[in-house]
Amino acid sequence: MYFNTIGRGVYTLAEAALLSGVNRHRISRWARGYTFTYHGKRQTMPAIIGREPDSATSPILTFADLIEIRFLEAFRQKGVSTKALRIASHRAKELLGRHHPFSTQIFKSDGRTILAEITKETGDKVLLDILSDQFVFETVVSSYLYAGLDFNELKEPARWWPLGKDRSVVIDPRRSFGAPIAAKAGIPTKILNSAVNAEKSMDIVAKWYGLEVSEVMDAVQFETKRAA
Repeated sequence: MYFNTIGRGVYTLAEAALLSGVNRHRISRWARGYTFTYHGKRQTMPAIIGREPDSATSPILTFADLIEIRFLEAFRQKGVSTKALRIASHRAKELLGRHHPFSTQIFKSDGRTILAEITKETGDKVLLDILSDQFVFETVVSSYLYAGLDFNELKEPARWWPLGKDRSVVIDPRRSFGAPIAAKAGIPTKILNSAVNAEKSMDIVAKWYGLEVSEVMDAVQFETKRAA
């Protein structure tokens, strides 16, 4: 079942994995949940990513899902348990009233208070350590999650500049279905990178598409980085 994707971005699990750097299997479990057998009984674990109701059974992910994946991975890398992440997702949705609460600017300002409440429920020592260390908290939440993001009037992520805001590659769900593009011209980075590989010249490709050579360089760097 597909849902309306206009302006939301469209990503397969494989594409989300390449863009976020998170293992595809892990993304699938976060986005779709999973089942397992324990002591002969079938158990079901629900999805963690806060997807909209009409997207719950869709085989694709949205831009909002993609940004949320980056948040979950940042905390997972610090050792926060999947149990704590699952509870944190559920409680944050209730507290903020958002399907994707972690990536909003509201969480950036109120995240410590929200996570402190969640820690009481989970007893997660790693999460408690993160909360007690201001430097670590800022590194995980602010530096990692919010770097390169533009927000809309609802305080939700509107665009992601994966190489930084001083570079020309942008991921915007309202343009090219959320594919990475050269910001000014809107040309997919994949096309520019393929053209450079074929012509062996960034100058020639830049002239073809009416771009600055620096824009082509950014596209090639981005594609090379995500293919690594």
